[in-house]
Amino acid sequence: MFRNLCFRVQSIALLGAFGLSAALAAQTPGSLKDAYKGDFLVGAALDAAQIEGKDARADAIVLAQFNTISPANALKWARVHPKPGKYRFKLADRYVAFGREHHMFVVGHNLVWHNQVPGWVFRDDKGQLLTRDALLQRLKEHIQTVVGRYKGQIQSWDVVNEALDEDGSLRQSLWLKIIGPDYIEKAFEYAHEADPQAQLTYNDYNLEKPAKREGAIRLVKKLQAEGIPIASVGLQNHDSLTWPSAAEEDATIKAFAALGVKVVVSELDVNVLPNANQQPTADVSLRVGRNKALNPYRKGLPDSVQQQLARRYADLFRVFLANRATVARVTFWDVTDGDSWLNNWPVKGRTNYPLLFDRQGKPKPAYDAVLAAADRKP
Repeated sequence: MFRNLCFRVQSIALLGAFGLSAALAAQTPGSLKDAYKGDFLVGAALDAAQIEGKDARADAIVLAQFNTISPANALKWARVHPKPGKYRFKLADRYVAFGREHHMFVVGHNLVWHNQVPGWVFRDDKGQLLTRDALLQRLKEHIQTVVGRYKGQIQSWDVVNEALDEDGSLRQSLWLKIIGPDYIEKAFEYAHEADPQAQLTYNDYNLEKPAKREGAIRLVKKLQAEGIPIASVGLQNHDSLTWPSAAEEDATIKAFAALGVKVVVSELDVNVLPNANQQPTADVSLRVGRNKALNPYRKGLPDSVQQQLARRYADLFRVFLANRATVARVTFWDVTDGDSWLNNWPVKGRTNYPLLFDRQGKPKPAYDAVLAAADRKP
């Protein structure tokens, strides 16, 4: 199914323009966005090359396949607000323009995180940690500047990202240490003030683990009790071939549905390589030394693993479909295998194959499996 996409991708790539025609992309006979129309949105995260029109092959896939986009890095604090009083919106503006030009649901990722935030954010001009009030003011100024700039253009914001530890307690970040636990509530308040119509999300990984999921449930209930608008919980779903199980995924979605919030599968990929860490994690700061045993598929993915990946994606999408009243969107984290952050995490230089499109932009068996899953809707 859809094996002729590669030829269309190659021909569109020859056009070499950022303004790839949506009409050209629409010529493909089938797509993920069409297969799941009426169920949930399907999207991908875009890197700088794709936003700037320098990766025509990936852009053609995005236009043909997806109806929602997320920015891999373009809206993170370090990229958009690198120095006090200095904002750099050029890349973010192009990202938003891409989504609007092609009538996509545009996601903003993210406003508050413990990673990719410059050190100056937490310190005064003498290098001392800020007071609570000073950091709150800095947080408010950042959120209201960024969200306000894209009011009515970005439909959904990942407001707070990865605020929980694995036991469900709040992560001991500088946000928590300086402001206190209500930094989360304040971030949501500031975002809502800046754009009352935007959908606001709490986003995290490993929420399929019971202790961490319970922490997220407590967080959502606390926000709701205080009247703070939270529309959805983002399940990052940086999965492996064996975890989480379909039952664990289903239970997690249902647990948040019971709170009356939507679920977004915000950063989906499936790691096909041996686990480099004892416990599942998506902590970007994790580093593991090179080891040949952790990089077994440098010359290509064996067909047996391709088929295992296909079955894995089919199982996941069957769960998403069974919960389509709750699941609002499913976003793959990157477009092709070659783009994926998993090629360099947590072991530098690994060759990974976690997505539906290979390094040449060709659909993999996993792509066909995801399309086929849509034909067997419960």
